[in-house]
Amino acid sequence: MKKLAAVILLLLMLISAGFSQASSKNAKGKRSEKQVINPDGVVKSPSYSQAIVVSGGKMVFVSGQVALNAKGELVGSGDLKAQTIQAFENMKAVLAASGATFGDLVKFTFFVKNYDPAQIAVIRSVRDSYLPKGQPPPASTLVGVQSLFRDDVLIEIEAIAVVSK
Repeated sequence: MKKLAAVILLLLMLISAGFSQASSKNAKGKRSEKQVINPDGVVKSPSYSQAIVVSGGKMVFVSGQVALNAKGELVGSGDLKAQTIQAFENMKAVLAASGATFGDLVKFTFFVKNYDPAQIAVIRSVRDSYLPKGQPPPASTLVGVQSLFRDDVLIEIEAIAVVSK
């Protein structure tokens, strides 16, 4: 909770610094104002944004999604790409049920079991196939972990979206 408060405080400070704004439409055609923040002094990556500041809207916190289908069966045993695709399909369903789309995402956190840096290309490829083209990517964190809640689960992905009211 303290980390979230610190992030919110940092984002509010960055808003007052006057960074550029981008605008996008959500699933219902409403406009939401997003400030994409990639300031000087930090790496500028085409794969993620350093921060996204959103004015107004409804926040949606998506629990960590894994490669379990609707029956609770693991999809893609031992296959990171197949598990990543299933996790994104699950996220798509959760976002839709919340009135959101991938275009409303402002933050991803990826947890990858026994992470190897060579795996990032697989994860980004799947992620990019779900994100809207022409929009800056959400802020993102990837964490390598020793294990997840089940031994056969290789990746867990959580997200935050902001939908215009």
